[in-house]
Amino acid sequence: MNHTRVTTPFGAQSTAAEIIAGVDLSGARAIVTGGASGIGLETARALAGAGAEVTIAVRDLEVGERAARDLADLTGNKQILVAPLDLADQASVAAFAGGWDGPLHILVNNAGIMAPPLARTAQGWEMQFATNHLGHFALATGLHDALAAAGSARVVSVSSVGHLNGDLDFDDIHFEWRCYDRWTAYGQSKTANVLFAVEADRRWAADGIRVNALNPGRIPATNLSRHIGDLANAPASFEPDSTAVSWKNAEQGAATSVLLAASPLVDGVGGRYFEDCVEAEPHQPGIRRGVADYALDPEAAVLLWQVSLDTLFEAAVPTGAVG
Repeated sequence: MNHTRVTTPFGAQSTAAEIIAGVDLSGARAIVTGGASGIGLETARALAGAGAEVTIAVRDLEVGERAARDLADLTGNKQILVAPLDLADQASVAAFAGGWDGPLHILVNNAGIMAPPLARTAQGWEMQFATNHLGHFALATGLHDALAAAGSARVVSVSSVGHLNGDLDFDDIHFEWRCYDRWTAYGQSKTANVLFAVEADRRWAADGIRVNALNPGRIPATNLSRHIGDLANAPASFEPDSTAVSWKNAEQGAATSVLLAASPLVDGVGGRYFEDCVEAEPHQPGIRRGVADYALDPEAAVLLWQVSLDTLFEAAVPTGAVG
């Protein structure tokens, strides 16, 4: 780490409400993918409570609309919108980005899937990489002009301690040749979330767009864990060191996302990985926290960006991506 590490007065048990206290987001417009449940819902609640217009981007509109009504009642903010978005469907992503009008101040790439059995998109892409990375990559690049139009915008890439499971295998990202392992696949998709933040921030900082990634901590019994049951049932290869793990409720899990989305404490900060409301230390072997060197590798970030662009181009779906 060749820069001053960012710390804040907040920590592992801080809540999204504590982070956002005193912040006025009146006039700001935000998108939260997967904002109808779990930490996405708590992120949307915090941003709406601070006065932002919040669009919840979800696959299930009925669930999204119910969440929006609940949030409006809780926050008194009637500017909570719902829009359809299926990150595994590039046509859906293109339609969402193409339908956005006006500036965008905050984009929280929150939605994701974890450890399903092997599944592929219509293009043959492995589902975790397609959803967790390619969907959000296409969304963010498609919304670049709206983010730039805000004058000062933030993109938040929700990664995971699971990125420590391994680097990307650029020779076989989609498990066409190697045996599929759901935790390896999850890990590389979460590594991709960090590398995206590194390269997006490098490319877009001059446009007033800052991009960071984070590990929200471990939140039991959310929709993310639907393929494995409670996170306590995760395999030993995934299970963090018990002395280092941060178990959290959803409001605590959303805190670092909200910090990166809205707090003045991280003004001007980009291309970094946070956990427990501070910039993470380099990973130390044997402890399941910190950030892996390979996840911050600028050369890998450039390569992933190009691979992502090429993958979307080959799928022949217009994304509005900026090179």
